[in-house]
Amino acid sequence: MSAQQAKGERFRRLHEGPRAFVIPNPWDGGSARLLAGLGFEALATSSGAAAGVLGRRDGHISRDEALAQVRIIVAATDLPVSADFEKGYGDAPADVAETVRLGAEAGLVGCSIEDATGDKERPLYDFAAAVERIKAAVQAARAQAFPFALTARAENFLRGNPDLDDTIRRLQAYEAAGADVLFAPGLPDLDAVRRVCRSLSKPVNFMVGIRGKSFSVAELEAAGVRRISLATSLWRAAMSGLLEAAREVKERGTFAYLERSVATPDLGRYMQ
Repeated sequence: MSAQQAKGERFRRLHEGPRAFVIPNPWDGGSARLLAGLGFEALATSSGAAAGVLGRRDGHISRDEALAQVRIIVAATDLPVSADFEKGYGDAPADVAETVRLGAEAGLVGCSIEDATGDKERPLYDFAAAVERIKAAVQAARAQAFPFALTARAENFLRGNPDLDDTIRRLQAYEAAGADVLFAPGLPDLDAVRRVCRSLSKPVNFMVGIRGKSFSVAELEAAGVRRISLATSLWRAAMSGLLEAAREVKERGTFAYLERSVATPDLGRYMQ
């Protein structure tokens, strides 16, 4: 059995339960090793963190740049890795399929494709086009010689259309198209989460990271969620620490942040 085959099967079993699992989102090899060392069982990239590493805002990196970061994270640990591939780096179904193929080639055992266009004037693909894009992604995933989990994202609640009925309609269509995991980021409350989970038979991913719209593992598991991702929240937590420390130095000329910092040898234990 190849290493990628083994990772793909491990990733698939995580979704089969019976408990929900947390899939954190590293942004480089060091953060991936640290998360693996803490005992997490799988990792996922975050498009926002991937852009932030390059000093850009979410949605402003190329497919090649995203794949370069994927390769670093995949090489850092032996954990299964999925990727946030935004809309698939192209509008046409063929573009999406090629992104999935290249991701698998880079060592991934899963990825997500969303139905947001990146165009402020037309933020979401229309229903038929969105479904065709997921069908193409699923076909590319099934063409791999190992299990590759395709996650389909309905972006209504992040793109100015907080319509739960339409979100469920889209997710059900993506499930029928063959998606392995369904995902609607930005759901407003646990009632909405429960309704989404009841409406689907495939595993549901919930995104933690929005203030007031993030819930505990126990609450999400009880609502029917199978996978919990952390989006940019860990990267933002790390950058918050950097910002606080740098401000102290610049504004007060003191270094009290050193007393709160993890020692280099302690971090080094995760980098073996």
